[in-house]
Amino acid sequence: MLSTMPIIAASKVDEIAGKFGLAWGKFFAQVIIFWIVFMVLKKFAFGPILAMLEQRRQRIADGEAKLEKIARDLAEAEKNAKNLLDKANDDAARLIKEAGDSAKSLAEKRQQEAIHEANQIIAKAREAAQLEHEQLMSQLKREFGRMVADATSRVTGKVLNSDDQSRINQETAAQVSL
Repeated sequence: MLSTMPIIAASKVDEIAGKFGLAWGKFFAQVIIFWIVFMVLKKFAFGPILAMLEQRRQRIADGEAKLEKIARDLAEAEKNAKNLLDKANDDAARLIKEAGDSAKSLAEKRQQEAIHEANQIIAKAREAAQLEHEQLMSQLKREFGRMVADATSRVTGKVLNSDDQSRINQETAAQVSL
């Protein structure tokens, strides 16, 4: 029964092929022509087209990789710029603080110098006033002594000599100093 089976199957295939108008010789010739056309297209059409598509796919992948790298570089550059800006702001704040401290220190120093100069001016003014006071007192004593000597000579009617005038001036000066 096994040996009859392939014969029956082959006869059935022939019967079906006959109904559809299949001629085995033409069928095999078309298969060979199809295979030759496929190989020619594969070599001269599909091969270059597939290679071109592969190149495009590779360029697109490279472009996406470059785009990702650019995005990473941009993010890193923004981070670096922010860090530099923060550092510059910190440096500026520090410099402003130092300038303020320096200005305060300089103002304090100038104020101390002004106070010192004012104290020197006051001391010199006091010395000048003291000197002027002493000169006025000396002049006043001389003048007072002269007036006393004049008054004494008028009261006594006697002309005083220089020794008498000198003695009266000294006594008068001693009493005025008290």
